[in-house]
Amino acid sequence: TRRGGRGLGSPDRGPWSPPRSPGARLGGPAPRPRGSGCGEARGPEPVRRVDCPESAAGAPREIAICPNNHEVHIYEKSGAKWVKVHELKEHNGQVTGIDWAPESNRIVTCGTDRNAYVWTLKGHTWKPTLVILRINRAARCVRWAPNENKFAVGSGSRVISICYFEQENDWWVCKHIKKPIRSTVLSLDWHPNNVLLAAGSCDFKCRIFSAYIKEVEERPAPTPWGSKMPFGELMFESSSSCGWVHGVCFSASGSRVAWVSHDSTVCLADAEKKMAVATLASETLPLLALTFITDNSLVAAGHDCFPVLFTYDGAAGTLSFGGRLDVPKQNSQRGLTARERFQNLDRKASSEGGAATGAGLDSLHKNSVSQISVLSGGKAKCSQFCTTGMDGGMSIWDVKSLESALKDLKIK
Repeated sequence: TRRGGRGLGSPDRGPWSPPRSPGARLGGPAPRPRGSGCGEARGPEPVRRVDCPESAAGAPREIAICPNNHEVHIYEKSGAKWVKVHELKEHNGQVTGIDWAPESNRIVTCGTDRNAYVWTLKGHTWKPTLVILRINRAARCVRWAPNENKFAVGSGSRVISICYFEQENDWWVCKHIKKPIRSTVLSLDWHPNNVLLAAGSCDFKCRIFSAYIKEVEERPAPTPWGSKMPFGELMFESSSSCGWVHGVCFSASGSRVAWVSHDSTVCLADAEKKMAVATLASETLPLLALTFITDNSLVAAGHDCFPVLFTYDGAAGTLSFGGRLDVPKQNSQRGLTARERFQNLDRKASSEGGAATGAGLDSLHKNSVSQISVLSGGKAKCSQFCTTGMDGGMSIWDVKSLESALKDLKIK
């Protein structure tokens, strides 16, 4: 269900990410260590993207991941373990986006080779179909539309490619949304009506466009965001964000859109309140991903390595911090004197590799969380969601278990 090293220069080169660190991997053999240039061995690379078909009941049985290279691996759950069952090898550049359509059971991938592939399961083999995106920079993200008859790809070419299947010629074609995008598109999310598309980019803007394709769908009904929706029409543009927009998400009703920026702010625009924008400057490090779990509750995560809850008060039009969801256990610190605590801190800091591996973090993930996906229940009433980290780990969170474990947690 999500991206090495770059400088802090032009935003078009993509956002900065913290140093990688090893972490838990899914099943399969351990990767071969690589030299770091300093005579030390590096651990496993981070899982860049993860996706799985949304399940109506229970946890998913299959997941598709990219282990930070040009491949996509599909794992199947067997008992308590995840077993690798397929390897998708067609890209010749790093895979940057994966999306799995639950109804049609098709996977779309995109990468730095500037191409997209639609994968279809035929028998026991996944067959790829090339989609030429007509871009001259890397593709960064991809999302299926809710009806699964088209998909959108954001790229460094400052365009969004809307791709659909042309029955007459038996191939995938694309149209471009260009203006007024001025930098790399980092994130995408579809409105429930299958037409409107939210995009976050490196020009500090969150925008909503019309992606209406008359060849594959009927004329859309009016929405709170507007009634006239020709292809490429700009329906909304934010003005309050002051950083790269890492993640965007529509609510289940489609009347609200939220986004997170590199300046550690969370914003929400409500179309039913004349597109009024609520902004909250969080105390966390920059957030990279978010999702609605109810119409009034959001879960976000990023460089702090743990998910947090935000709630929206529709009557007041304000956002508030709801609390940390990954609360550390404090039992090990009970009974320690101040001297012993400082000695423990000093021992952790001076231990070999302690800082590099994230061993001192009190969170489940040991590096930045790069993706959050709803697994079951949908955005209206999510019962399970998944977080994917730069530590190579994937965690599944049960909303009811979180509510019972955290007394002060209030999910509206």
